[in-house]
Amino acid sequence: MEIESSSKLTSTWEGYVDWRNKPALINRHGGLVAASFVLGVEVLENLAYLANASNLVMYLSEYMQFSPSNSANSVTNFMGTSFLLALLGGFLSDAFFTTYQIYLISAVIEFLGLVILTIQARSASLKPQKCNLTKMACEQVEGAQAAMLFIGLYLVALGVGGIKGSLPPHGAEQFDGETPQGRKQRSTFFNYFVFCLSCGGLIAVTFVVWVEDNKGWQWGFGISTLAILLSIPLFLAGSPFYRNKIPRGSPLTTISKVIIAAVLNSCASRNSGSAIASLGSSPSTIPVLLSQEDGETTNIKYVESIEIPSKSLMFLNRAVVRNPAACGALKCSVQQVEEVKIVMKILPIFACTIMLNCCLAQLSTFSVQQAATMNTNFGKLKVPPASLPIFPVLFIMILAPIFDYFIIPFARRVTKTEMGITHLQRIGIGLFLSIVAMATAALVEIKRKRVATDSGLLDSAKPLPITFFWIAFQYLFLGSADLFTLAGLLEFCFSEAPFSMRSLATSLSWASLAIGYYLSSVIVSIVNSVTGNSKHHPWLSGRNLNHFHLERFYWLMCILSALNFIHYLYWATKYKYRSVSCSK
Repeated sequence: MEIESSSKLTSTWEGYVDWRNKPALINRHGGLVAASFVLGVEVLENLAYLANASNLVMYLSEYMQFSPSNSANSVTNFMGTSFLLALLGGFLSDAFFTTYQIYLISAVIEFLGLVILTIQARSASLKPQKCNLTKMACEQVEGAQAAMLFIGLYLVALGVGGIKGSLPPHGAEQFDGETPQGRKQRSTFFNYFVFCLSCGGLIAVTFVVWVEDNKGWQWGFGISTLAILLSIPLFLAGSPFYRNKIPRGSPLTTISKVIIAAVLNSCASRNSGSAIASLGSSPSTIPVLLSQEDGETTNIKYVESIEIPSKSLMFLNRAVVRNPAACGALKCSVQQVEEVKIVMKILPIFACTIMLNCCLAQLSTFSVQQAATMNTNFGKLKVPPASLPIFPVLFIMILAPIFDYFIIPFARRVTKTEMGITHLQRIGIGLFLSIVAMATAALVEIKRKRVATDSGLLDSAKPLPITFFWIAFQYLFLGSADLFTLAGLLEFCFSEAPFSMRSLATSLSWASLAIGYYLSSVIVSIVNSVTGNSKHHPWLSGRNLNHFHLERFYWLMCILSALNFIHYLYWATKYKYRSVSCSK
């Protein structure tokens, strides 16, 4: 009888359900098999997204008659919105729905957006008439045509945001973070998530971009539409294996409540009567009964209650007082205060990655336009400029397995720690590589313009006698930076965040990308505003890239990246890990 009871107590995953909303079983749900479906879906999902994002700047400039600066800003705004909406996907996954449900809803929304874009690309009446560049008679798309373009784009952005906010945490949730093996498998998952993201990107920037440039954009959009459509049955095929975290209510409510209560209590009273409620000498241990919907107890877990707030971020401790000034609805527990503190400590690390993503934005805009002015022949093959991301993609695909199978095991043996290389160290390596990438980009642009001057082609639309492989160097360094920083930040946010806020915290990785893309647009606008006057032409304005001062812009980005790296070192050295995997 005792053995049977023990078996029942350990047969289910605490806090998780299967796709039918029944308790998830330990021997049936979660693990590598479940996560493998997520990795497969990521290949198709990123293929659908990156096929358009990487080449969109050319579509907007050539078919929708945007100027180079306007097309660049439109792309960064689109990509920024896509990633920023990941916060919405993460919030809904934590608060009201499972990551499983959010993915399915988001995939359908992205599918609808791609259908609209495919229809517009196919019909000449839904696009502006072609113009003659030599006569400067180009008119940017407007009216109903512009409305259709942006409705399609931003439906795609909404779908992509929901997917980015739900798919990574859904895969990471398949592993048991309470065991060393589970934590190692989860770390491997994030590494291969970026690998699979790159696999989809490889197909996108080679095959799909070639189709768009040679067969027509309707075919390129059509392939993306088919890819996201196929991802849905593939994701559903893993349903019997998934374990889905039960939503715990709005994490933003908890964060807001703690901050508001701390402010009100701080303003209301500063005397000893408002001292922190519980000042016991040690925390107590209490049993917590976890029950199924039918009332049968399935698990008992002994939880150490937190009675004394930590000394970090002392201001928030005022949210827990004996006689609160705030109303009862704002009454906070010490546990809630500590969870908010964790989130607050993550935010500076998140903020320091924004500058890297601002640099990454250049890969989809000015770098593509640079390559378009160069000799893109590779033997007898003419390489589309938008296929240049193949360089960082291939390097990521090579580096990811090497990192997982060789570098990490070696680092574990050397450091005698479970992680080998910590999350913050990985992020720091990526930030340093972004500095190198921007310096390299500036030097390459100087060489490109020198060739244009020496060849007398400054005002010509003919390809310059310089190979596009020079651009590969900046792609290589930024691709490496992206691997280290994105994988490190995803795992850092997921493992450090409170259980009830994991999806939202993981979405910060994508929000960093979003803000980076928006910041790129802002910096371009500020640079043009500051450098443009009656005597001088703005650095980044006009239709001819050869008259831009792009090298100066890249040097500016290099300096800003260096200052950001110094800022990051300050916060990284102060941070203390809460997760077992990094504290050992």
